[in-house]
Amino acid sequence: MALAKLFHNPGAGDEEHDRKKLIALIESQGFECRYSSTKKKGWEKIEPDIDFLIVAGGDGTVRKVAAQYLSRTLVDKKYPLALLPLGTANNIAKTLELGTDIEKLIASWSQGTFRKIDVGLLDGVDEQKFFLESFGYGLFPRLMKTLRKMERKEDMLPEEKIKMALLTLHDLILTYKPKKCRMKVDGTDHSGDYLLVEVMNTRLMGPNLHLAPQADPSDGILNIALLPESQRDAFASYLVGRLNGKTDPFPCEVVTGKSICLEWEGADAHVDDEVIKLEKATKVGIKIQEGVLDFLVPGH
Repeated sequence: MALAKLFHNPGAGDEEHDRKKLIALIESQGFECRYSSTKKKGWEKIEPDIDFLIVAGGDGTVRKVAAQYLSRTLVDKKYPLALLPLGTANNIAKTLELGTDIEKLIASWSQGTFRKIDVGLLDGVDEQKFFLESFGYGLFPRLMKTLRKMERKEDMLPEEKIKMALLTLHDLILTYKPKKCRMKVDGTDHSGDYLLVEVMNTRLMGPNLHLAPQADPSDGILNIALLPESQRDAFASYLVGRLNGKTDPFPCEVVTGKSICLEWEGADAHVDDEVIKLEKATKVGIKIQEGVLDFLVPGH
């Protein structure tokens, strides 16, 4: 019987997915389960007899666990990661096409397969060293800053949070000024004035913005989504469509590569779901580290 360590964000999900019910669902599928709340001190401890790790929460919780995993030494035991998407956006789980049925997802693990996942490595950013979803400048980090200043009900549903973010982003796109970005991707110059630059490992980022539909976090390639001034109105229309239930990706310009160098003439930057502070024109180097995480996904 496989022994799992459940890392759970108790603030994610609803009462149907609290500690007791998650453990019961996992054990009902023939797994042993040990529990750790990611809100408690010492949560990151992994006992040597553990076979695989379960992350129950949103994208931020996945990043939190991945950061601990990536800090382990080469001689440390490696563990596959299984996701239970209980957050607001769940961009990582959506990119991996895991679905939203938690019980069905747990039942799939016994016949699941392992998928190797890349991470983006950052040079020139003191606060963060890697990203799972995206690193970027412009509109999205400005959105994050704006949302954090707004009053929100504590019991907002994920759908309500997404809607609020899309409405706020629509307001921002109408007036946000493009910034100069000096950019080289695998040695080729792609510099220009942009409203948004997102170096993406996943297909979606932020409030489920579908900016890189061809992105595959297992292919050793990063996708750079670019939004110039000429696409301002089209992006605003795309956001209105999202608010009306449309799920089509936005056809922004996408450049692909393995080695990226960026300089942004602005102060709005983020790594995954965290806003970071960079001085203007800070040089940031980005490379891809291939297959460093093993995710347990349903077999096909």
